[in-house]
Amino acid sequence: MTTLSIDNVTLTFGGLNALSDVNMTLEPGLITSIIGPNGAGKTSILNCISGFYHPTTGEIRYGDNRLTHASPHQVTKLGIARAFQNLELFSGLSVLDNLMLARHTNLKYNFFQAMIYVGKASQIEAENRAYVEDVIDFMELEPYRKSTVGNLAYGNQKRVEVARALTLDPRLLLLDEPMAGMNIEEKEDIVRFVMEIKKERNTTIILVEHDLGVVMDISDQIYVLDFGEVIGSGTPEEVASNAKVIEAYIGED
Repeated sequence: MTTLSIDNVTLTFGGLNALSDVNMTLEPGLITSIIGPNGAGKTSILNCISGFYHPTTGEIRYGDNRLTHASPHQVTKLGIARAFQNLELFSGLSVLDNLMLARHTNLKYNFFQAMIYVGKASQIEAENRAYVEDVIDFMELEPYRKSTVGNLAYGNQKRVEVARALTLDPRLLLLDEPMAGMNIEEKEDIVRFVMEIKKERNTTIILVEHDLGVVMDISDQIYVLDFGEVIGSGTPEEVASNAKVIEAYIGED
């Protein structure tokens, strides 16, 4: 179990600070939510963790590993996976093919072994296929496993996006607004999956989400951003009673 530490992180674009001196300690085994108004810097912090952005100043560490200037594939190798707010799926491929493609980093065989497709290559393919089938079962995607992703309802596509991240067998899972655009029933399904991922797969989760009801119900700890700065943190109860949070995020007469 590994702690993610974000120390004095500032991210600047053309003189504008998307993040300003952000400090967070994200404990292993918990669901940590990051909330705040639009433009507060929530997705920017996920981009810094996952290697899509590199902080202008500050440090990000995952246990003994420095993520500050790591590339996305280096971050993935450390057991960190991400489900995106905007779907990053191959819409013309089936659910099964999308999930198998996500496992490509686990296909450890050479060109010759791939050509003859016996021995090591076939064994590794079978092992990866079995893992993907387990994720399909876990995410209750069996009815859609052969369906073209682009033909699925939006809520099911979002579920496939989470499943794609799970196929990487992450120790730390980043979820960027996994419930955006969903109806109540679809949100309830995703909430259930998030709780089961934490409990059954022993996965640490960082959740960016606008639905405060969901955040308060399932989070162990919460950080609140506003204009790129942390204005509050703590348990759901502590955050809900924080005057700065109420003024900046919820609004106050």
